[in-house]
Amino acid sequence: MDILSILALLGGVALFLFGMHVMSGGLERISGDRLEGKLKKLTSNKFASISLGAGITVAMQSSSALTVMLVGLVNSGIMILDQTVGVIMGSNIGTTLTGWILSLSGIQGDNLALQLCKPANFSPILALIGVILLMVSRSEKKKNIGTILVGFAVLMFSMTMMSNAVEPLADSPQFVSLLTAFSIPIVGLLIGTGFTAIIQSSAAAIGIIQAMSLTGTMTYNMAIPLMLGANIGTCATAIIASFGVKKEAKRVAILHLMIKIIGAAIFMVGYYGLDAVFHFPMTQMIIDPFGVAIINTIYNIANTAILLPFEKQLIKMVRRMLPDKAEDIEEKGLTGLDDILLRTPAVAVSESMNATVKMAQKARETVGLATALINHYSQKDQDVLVKVESKIDRYEDQINSYLVKVSSLDMTHQDGQTVTKLFHTVGDFERISDNAAAIGNTLQRMHDKKASFTDETKKELGVICSALNDITDMTLEVFRNDDDELARKIEPLEQVIDDLSARIKKRHVIRIKEGTCTVDNGISLTDILTNIRRVSDYCSNIAVCVIQIHKSTFETHSYLQKVKYTNQAEFMTNFEEFKGKYIL
Repeated sequence: MDILSILALLGGVALFLFGMHVMSGGLERISGDRLEGKLKKLTSNKFASISLGAGITVAMQSSSALTVMLVGLVNSGIMILDQTVGVIMGSNIGTTLTGWILSLSGIQGDNLALQLCKPANFSPILALIGVILLMVSRSEKKKNIGTILVGFAVLMFSMTMMSNAVEPLADSPQFVSLLTAFSIPIVGLLIGTGFTAIIQSSAAAIGIIQAMSLTGTMTYNMAIPLMLGANIGTCATAIIASFGVKKEAKRVAILHLMIKIIGAAIFMVGYYGLDAVFHFPMTQMIIDPFGVAIINTIYNIANTAILLPFEKQLIKMVRRMLPDKAEDIEEKGLTGLDDILLRTPAVAVSESMNATVKMAQKARETVGLATALINHYSQKDQDVLVKVESKIDRYEDQINSYLVKVSSLDMTHQDGQTVTKLFHTVGDFERISDNAAAIGNTLQRMHDKKASFTDETKKELGVICSALNDITDMTLEVFRNDDDELARKIEPLEQVIDDLSARIKKRHVIRIKEGTCTVDNGISLTDILTNIRRVSDYCSNIAVCVIQIHKSTFETHSYLQKVKYTNQAEFMTNFEEFKGKYIL
């Protein structure tokens, strides 16, 4: 084997890894957020978890990516360790599909149909279709499909490249001697583990084994330890990802490694022990790419079948290996956002949205607490309001910091729009809680002074607070469901709240002149009404953001001018409806 063949082999490995990266990246962009959503809805049904793990791995073409995702989800408190066992086992089965696809390179025969099944013959067609989609399509989904096809074509081309590079090795005494070393089980296992840990892809390692099998000199006895090692080595990605995370998340990576090591030990002892007694004829038989795919699949399915009944024991073993200590107890992050999730942009965006929805719900809670204090002041509820508002401040800091990281990722157009929406609305939700807290502070000062509003003032405030609670409910629904139709009703209601505020102020001025209310209470009332108007303004900002996202523009000022001052029929209809509902 000359230097050119070595370079061709290394180039083939590089293209293989690149093709896997490109293809899995396209698959993640298409399905990452939906798959992550299904992961979080796991039930206690272990077989459903296995199926889901296998399905996600097939869709993403990367068991390592799925395991890293699990580490991130457990670290952020979204999932628990017990939920990951079935998913990990399922991912081990799902990753074997790549080997079956690559085994097509071993197809022999002159039949045209068989020839078209060979990667070397059909991958150029896929590459052509993929490039056309990338160049002419404006649809984000079609571009991602094009990326997947091009990545797959590169993958198949690299397989042919590696096969051609190793073909001369069949007549090389040095290569035959190297393969003999592989036949020593422990040596083959260590080489397979180390090599896969370096390239961080069991699919690539299995692909290289399949390419080497095309030389016609590799036996089952040589290939099996390498395959078992490749399955162990793929855990390196999750192990690396677990550095710096919480203990529970570290356990996910250890669990993955333990499943692989125990499975390899059982298979090695069982297979070679029985072979020593019964002398399996296949041991010295030449293996081909199909044989590699078959053995790899049988191993992973058998490993799952053997270890699944001992799921609880595996979890206990991992917890004993990494026990909890009093000083290790850590406070969970408010948002559940973790840098590990940035490895899968769609998941990072989805979790950013989920965290902001939680923040929005908390902001809605502060409005409810503040309006309830007007009719019946309670120091306990005021303390809760202050505590929730403080938590929302931390939400804003964490979410904004995370969004800065997410915005630098390669994501779909739709995910990009979601990030833009979050950037524009996170601050508004925080300001809603600020103004709700300001209402509570005003009421606390009145309580400390033993001052109170008249029954008539409380009744008027009850009307405007009812409108305020409704607009915040509508805003939360608009944001959570991305409902641009409902969003169009926010601005008319905001205008009604402004009108109610102005009328209440005028009535209160009359009461002050009549001597039925004090000036100090008038100042407090003005503060409360100002904060109510500001909350409704921020609700309007959020609604307009959702509408403008759908229009792919952010001319907020011009939009508000248009709906307010050109008497649009829809706006006026909604305005009159709300005006009739909230009557002083």
